[in-house]
Amino acid sequence: MFTGLVAAMGRVERAERRVEGMRFQIAAPLGALELGESVCVSGACLTVADLSTGAFEADVTRETLERTTLGRLSQGDAVNLERAAALGDRLGGHLLTGHVDGIARVIGVAPAGDAREVEIEVPGELSRFIAEKGSVALDGVSLTVNRVSGARFEIMLIPHTLAVTTLGGIAPGRELNVEVDLLARYVARLLDTDTSWGIQASQRKLG
Repeated sequence: MFTGLVAAMGRVERAERRVEGMRFQIAAPLGALELGESVCVSGACLTVADLSTGAFEADVTRETLERTTLGRLSQGDAVNLERAAALGDRLGGHLLTGHVDGIARVIGVAPAGDAREVEIEVPGELSRFIAEKGSVALDGVSLTVNRVSGARFEIMLIPHTLAVTTLGGIAPGRELNVEVDLLARYVARLLDTDTSWGIQASQRKLG
């Protein structure tokens, strides 16, 4: 699990295409990593497969490449990095799994003093999970939703977030990995199940 508080920006040192997907080597100013541990890379949970001084390697499957923007990364690109949360850590953001739900698109960016107000659009099937004053993760960054209209919503990027994450270079048209709120996903599933159960119960009574 992660919290959406980016620990550092890393940089892609190598992006190697393979039959089964890709392998990345990423410069990671995160301290001593361990083989097999999980690192959130711009919103996607990856497993450390190899280590070198100041860097790690990770494999990305075809499914992850299709669902995320990782397949578009190339040498020199910056990525957001976060190590998995430990029990007892402060939860400064919100709970994230590192399982990307889809790709969001930046519709507009407007200055708001030193901050930036950003309008985002998500795939229609994810809009039900976005709620005003709720949480959403974009490229692994935990953010609060200010307003919602259909499949579009607005967020505010404060100066600190602009300075320490890749969102500092945000611009209209950019695509971002989005993970919806974990609680919203389970509440929606529960409601769907309850509705289905209620319909089946009514049908049994009528029969």
